[in-house]
Amino acid sequence: MSEIKSYTVEAPGAVIAYDVRQPETGTAGDQPALLVVGSPMDASGFVSLAARFPDRTVVTYDPRGTGRSTKADPSTESTPDQHADDLHRVIDDLGGAPVDLFGSSGGAVNSLALVAKHPEQVRVLVAHEPPAAQVLPEREQALAATTAISKTYQEKGFGPAMAQFIAVVGLKGEIPADFGDQPVDPAMFGLPTEDDGTRTDALLGQNLISCTHYEHDFDALRAASTRIVIAVGVESEGEFAHRGGLGVAELIGVEPTVYPSNHAGFLGGEYGQQGDPDGFAAALRKSLSE
Repeated sequence: MSEIKSYTVEAPGAVIAYDVRQPETGTAGDQPALLVVGSPMDASGFVSLAARFPDRTVVTYDPRGTGRSTKADPSTESTPDQHADDLHRVIDDLGGAPVDLFGSSGGAVNSLALVAKHPEQVRVLVAHEPPAAQVLPEREQALAATTAISKTYQEKGFGPAMAQFIAVVGLKGEIPADFGDQPVDPAMFGLPTEDDGTRTDALLGQNLISCTHYEHDFDALRAASTRIVIAVGVESEGEFAHRGGLGVAELIGVEPTVYPSNHAGFLGGEYGQQGDPDGFAAALRKSLSE
């Protein structure tokens, strides 16, 4: 694979950085570029997955307010609609041709928002485990849980809030109505117990509420020319994002596709986490080619 070339594109209130990996000579054929996105995870989380597509032009990016992408005010919320507009601008900067798009977690939410508005820019979307609280059977409890995490962050800081976040995303089954009242010790997860006073964390301060509370335009998604695949991890069955994926799939009218591993199944050692990047990449290839 050739060297990675990096670019930036201007967006309202932000400058978005993205990377392009060109395929090995003579292997790309007529395949569109593959855009791989997360949120708030930046491009550094997709090194292993990108390496498993040496025959494709692979594009990764840093969402606004993360990594190399700047944001005018890092203390403000970033919405899926803003992220979708950023992705729209990246695709335009690439030449505007339809791309294949893989979005995971918050990146799946943002990718669905993009397709609802600009289906002509995406040939195939694989949305992996969107944490869509609005579609869960216990909708009000899920919305209350994420609101409680945000409140903890504002009142007590990163450690206590992240401990609550880890607890809710790893929970198997329905989120209880009293989740926000249940004590969670940040030390159990190796998290800081002292508040450092900052409130600019990309997950807890900028994206948590806007992402999980986002109301998707399911009419637009059902009508889109884009072929939409909703992927869920075999090991994450029962978890928030897995169940969010099932709910989104039902409302779009597609059967969910089961992928290897878990919510982070594409990781190959990034952030000290090991999924099944070989199996995950094989499943993604199949979804893109069907």
